[in-house]
Amino acid sequence: QVQLVESGGGLVQAGGSLRLSCAASLRTLASYTMGWFRQAPGKEREFVAVASRSSESTYYEDSVKGRFTISRDNAKNTVYLQMNSLQSEDTAVYYCAASTRMNPLPAFRGAGLYGYWGQGTQVTVSS
Repeated sequence: QVQLVESGGGLVQAGGSLRLSCAASLRTLASYTMGWFRQAPGKEREFVAVASRSSESTYYEDSVKGRFTISRDNAKNTVYLQMNSLQSEDTAVYYCAASTRMNPLPAFRGAGLYGYWGQGTQVTVSS
């Protein structure tokens, strides 16, 4: 069984910050490439960020570079997404995902590489 549970979403003012958490029921977090995606109403699911399983290497969607940071805490089996300088365009349901695939990090922009998904957490940014 693999279970991913997101938390930390909510309502925040533009320019503010939130930290999302993804608690993972995995044998070892380091065995998985971990990603964050988001989906706004009426839009396709969009890649946000990914962290490699063997290092702290990361890759971000252009619109969040310099504002969002993905990180891991193996002791807690948890992945985080720190979101700063939030904008109204960041409003969406945010999902974490886990992958056992071995690919160049930019390939993990594709949702098809992930085998496990959480239920999502709503982030709403007021203008």
